[in-house]
Amino acid sequence: MKTDRLTLRLFAESDLDDMYAYQGLPEVARYLYRPPRDRARCAEVIERIGQGTHWKEDGDSLTLAVCRRDTPGVIGEVMVSLSAAQAGQAEIGWVFHPDHRGRGYATEAALALRDLAFQQLSVHRLFARVDADNTASVRICERLSMRREAHLIENDRDDRGWGSEYIYAVLAREVEPTGTG
Repeated sequence: MKTDRLTLRLFAESDLDDMYAYQGLPEVARYLYRPPRDRARCAEVIERIGQGTHWKEDGDSLTLAVCRRDTPGVIGEVMVSLSAAQAGQAEIGWVFHPDHRGRGYATEAALALRDLAFQQLSVHRLFARVDADNTASVRICERLSMRREAHLIENDRDDRGWGSEYIYAVLAREVEPTGTG
């Protein structure tokens, strides 16, 4: 998929260094409900997600590398995961290298993936789980026309203590395609 400034594609083995450059950062992992990934774990993940998905059963997911069209390399990733196939429910997420924040890349990529989910993957409802402290992701959800449906108080715990999260969602009928992708 292509947008005005980005290419979204499956990961390849050659993307290992780029993925590790952001997935290995504690500041990135902070909002991902898991510790930073080491290089070996990134290689395992790329091997698994580089195959794509059948998009038929609960748990099937599609993770795409996000690349700027004007420079080589992966700057982040977007993911959509089928949480309830029968009901057409899917979760969307994104992870980007901090060096690329504040330029609208995550929003641009997430909008393209949202449109793909609704138009080609037949998703009925798309939702995002967002750490309540992650204001950048909250803004992306809002740009995706998602509404805040829930505020879960102290529903997760990590080495920093208890954390809270928001659930954002949007229905296919509530958005117009952006024309990207």
